[in-house]
Parts: sequence; C-alpha cells; structure tokens
Amino acid sequence: MTKKKSSKASEATLFAYFNEISIISQLSSVLFERNLPEGLNNSQFSVLNWFSRVDSQASPGRLATAFQVTAGAMTNTLKKLESKGLVKIEPDELSGRKKKITITSKGEKARKQAIAASAPLFQEFAENCPQENIELQIEALQKVREYLDQRRYN
Repeated sequence: MTKKKSSKASEATLFAYFNEISIISQLSSVLFERNLPEGLNNSQFSVLNWFSRVDSQASPGRLATAFQVTAGAMTNTLKKLESKGLVKIEPDELSGRKKKITITSKGEKARKQAIAASAPLFQEFAENCPQENIELQIEALQKVREYLDQRRYN
C-alpha cells in the first residue's frame, strides 16, 4: 500500500514561497523606481496606477485602506501628487467633510510615461523568461493576490 502524498505545502515551503515574493517585490520596486519620471516615487505612482486599475475616483480613506497605510500617510502622498498637478482633490458633494480624489490628465500622462520608461527593463526580463512561463505565473500570482486581498481586513 502506497502512502498518499499530502497536497498541503509544508511551513518551510510556504515561507520560502512568500519570502521569494517579498524579495522580488523589493528588487523590482527599486528597479522600477529608478525609471520613474523625476520627482515621482513608487508610492505616488502606485496611487496613479490604482486609478487606472480600480476606479476613477476615491476618498483619501478608501485609498488609505486600499494601500494599508495610515490616513496621514495617504494625505501626505495625495498632497504631493496634487502639488504636481497629478491628482485633483475636491470636496465630496455628498458630504461636506469628505474629499474626492481624481487623477488628472497630467497624472494619466505621468503614469503612462513611467510605464514606457520601464519598457527596456521589461523587455530585458522577457528575453530571459519565456512568455509561456510569464503567463502561467501571472495566473498563479493573481490567485495569491486575490486570496490576500480577501484577507486584508481580517
């Protein structure tokens, strides 16, 4: 009689998996930030990118929750983006106290420039990793992200 192999990953395997993701995150963030337009950092780019991926407007509180940072940290980032003309901060017409944040056309342009500036880096990566592998990894990583997104508020 053969033993059934457990489909559960060991603690060591799971730690190694998330450790690799963490290291990749750090290394890729630094490389990407080097290619950002002058005066734009990863945090600011991430907010601009959020508007492209998720919604056309948000409150500072919603953005702080999405990025898992304090309201103060998000307000600081938003003020810097506003001073550069990359987002617009207006009173929310539904609530006198809340603010509504939207990306400006200048912000959309800065986001696209940041991505275009990183194209050589992406191309170099693609030359070293077959497309089939990248596509499979995207699917797997999306599942990890979706799981972690669901656990964000626990």
